[in-house]
Amino acid sequence: MSDWNQQVIEEFRSHGGRVGGQFEGAPLLLLHHVGRRSGADRLSPMMYQQVGDAFAVFASKAGAPDNPDWYHNLLAQPEVSIEVGDGESIDTVPVRARELPAEEREPVWETQKQRYPGFADYEARTTRTIPVLLLERR
Repeated sequence: MSDWNQQVIEEFRSHGGRVGGQFEGAPLLLLHHVGRRSGADRLSPMMYQQVGDAFAVFASKAGAPDNPDWYHNLLAQPEVSIEVGDGESIDTVPVRARELPAEEREPVWETQKQRYPGFADYEARTTRTIPVLLLERR
């Protein structure tokens, strides 16, 4: 895990799920997942969008030409858990990931780009369709 990710994780956990810097004020969660090839436990901080009782996450990889490793890990093992906080406490929530088909993806993706224009920049940097996964409570 990168030092940068580790710093975000530590700040998230010590501040009830809130962090500063580029993520200040943004909804952030910690995704626990398993490496599809290594079988190793992985932990990835990422922004999310609340969709009803579920959490949408975005495989943007800052507009890279390929999807992030966590995306492939979730396709291989969709039953995972997340940590989410309210600024005071953190809950661990068991979830099941599913990739949203186009008709479900579009309104969620458009909302994310409106709220956080950096996601529109990521989209402009790549030719791939950035996957949106929904993490639904189990």
